Amino acid sequence: MGRRRGADRVTAQVDTGVAELVPDPDRPGSWTLLLDGVPQSHVDLDDPTHLEFEYVRRFAAAVDLVAAAGVPLRMLHLGGGALTLPRYVAATRPGSTQRVCEVDGALVDLVRRELPWRPDPRLKVRVADARAVLESTPDASVDVVVADVFSGGRTPAHLTSVEFATHVARVLRPAGWYLANVADGPPLRHARGQVSTVRRVLPRACLVADAAVLRGRRHGNLVLVAGRGEPPVAELTRRAAGDWFPGRVLAGAELDRFEGGAPVVHDGDATGSPPPPSGTFSVRR
Repeated sequence: MGRRRGADRVTAQVDTGVAELVPDPDRPGSWTLLLDGVPQSHVDLDDPTHLEFEYVRRFAAAVDLVAAAGVPLRMLHLGGGALTLPRYVAATRPGSTQRVCEVDGALVDLVRRELPWRPDPRLKVRVADARAVLESTPDASVDVVVADVFSGGRTPAHLTSVEFATHVARVLRPAGWYLANVADGPPLRHARGQVSTVRRVLPRACLVADAAVLRGRRHGNLVLVAGRGEPPVAELTRRAAGDWFPGRVLAGAELDRFEGGAPVVHDGDATGSPPPPSGTFSVRR
């Protein structure tokens, strides 16, 4: 069970560490989920379309653009956290079928109890390893796969390989899209490798991130959008430029230069993403 400290902050031991739910002092009904001190999710229980984390807004922009507004989608979310993006999709695309997998069952129970999501029979949460769920998913059954899995601030190695990406491509419908949260810092070796690896099986891609992150000046989140058709680069560029924290979109020759001939990652040589530098994260408590 979670225990409360101070005002309304909740802390609980979960399967993968210590989880904290910290109320947002600026938005009543909003909370930040931290795991071992690393921010995982921010949710507004009253308005699921409010997205605090910039990389989640980039995810949402891509989801907004992959089909006409309001059209239901079939979504597979690898990584659950506090279900920020599934809540957003349920609100903006009613009738969407969403499967969420989260490896930490105690965390799911905590979020379900303290930050309950609106009842939706089409939104299912399963406690399981992300790759195991992906590998058991039928061929060509999903419109969008979202990968946002972190342990200790790092993406696990078995979710970074071309074998993993091949399963993503297999489960996507022909016009489907893969959205991945890639965390990296200078010299961006991991991010370049992920672009090379995913493009091996889903060749049409773009990368959305803060300009300082793309230039290798600081650690941050890069959102990779990949599929078999051309990504909506112009629209994503407009959305990124108009964000609270403006970002850039790399595609075509710019993405080729960013990739820079990075080798494809295989299961046998895969490593997790680099850990964030000390002091990267700061949340008001």
